[in-house]
Amino acid sequence: MKAVITGITGFAGSHLAETLLARGDQVLGLSRNAHWPDHLPATLTDAIELVPWDIRQPPSPQLQDQLAQWQPDCCYHLAAISIPADCGRTNPTQAAIECNINGTQHVLDLLNKLPQPARLLFTSSNHVYATVTPENAIVAEDAAVDPESAYGKTKLAAETLVQQAVQDQQLNAFIVRSFQHTGPRQQPRMMVPEWARQFAQPTGTIQVRNLDTYLDLSDVRDVVEAYRCLMDTATTGSIFNIGTGMAIGSGQVCEYFQQLMTEPRTVQETSPGRRQHPIADITKLQQTIDWQPKIELAQTVQDTLNYWIQRPDPLDS
Repeated sequence: MKAVITGITGFAGSHLAETLLARGDQVLGLSRNAHWPDHLPATLTDAIELVPWDIRQPPSPQLQDQLAQWQPDCCYHLAAISIPADCGRTNPTQAAIECNINGTQHVLDLLNKLPQPARLLFTSSNHVYATVTPENAIVAEDAAVDPESAYGKTKLAAETLVQQAVQDQQLNAFIVRSFQHTGPRQQPRMMVPEWARQFAQPTGTIQVRNLDTYLDLSDVRDVVEAYRCLMDTATTGSIFNIGTGMAIGSGQVCEYFQQLMTEPRTVQETSPGRRQHPIADITKLQQTIDWQPKIELAQTVQDTLNYWIQRPDPLDS
């Protein structure tokens, strides 16, 4: 299969590219500056060509021609401002609108103009769901969508664009709502890599925001494997939750880090209080593909910690 990935140089994009290469797929990357970050392995960067495209801009005739000549079978659209705090609090910033919403429209335009159709996987988020309570935290794909966060609003708006393209232009596309996922290479502004970067230091108090948050947390390598499996089998216009289907407390995640230490580290919580995120009902996903999470969270934590230990000057990275 010949696959195009937007956002290929990012966290999930690079792991997806590795998974596709391991499957024997051919991969072409679309990237804003067509430059691989230094921390990615040469086995990945040497194998894949990057084509420059800022998705905030409409596709140029040159890009359209290049993609038409390459003749992709499918496209994984991962490019986005994916750190919620960067999208605004409740109302999306202009940057979030241009990238997450307008950028998705530009990807749809690119695919719709190809002489041969290419299937689209659009990555959305659990942030599109309405607020949940601890007693009713599990959400299926037909649960209420009413995002509070600006990030969730941009993702829901982009979902609408994809569904419109399916209905009006017969685009072969489907949507995945990925719940929180983590692992090596993730930016340290997210919980697990932020903690891993601190635990990678031999001394010092560990600063954490909250130890009483409950969420559905997957390993990114499991998530991108689900993407690839769905590309073969998902029906056009369908939506899938991707997660573990289980809640994990942030305090337990911190305990996994402590278990890897020779001596326990002092942990300071800066914003205490219980928080509840949606938990994925993955029944539909597992009825569609033969998939289940394989990597235990303790292993994810260890791999992420090892990644930050091996990075030079981890607190300055």
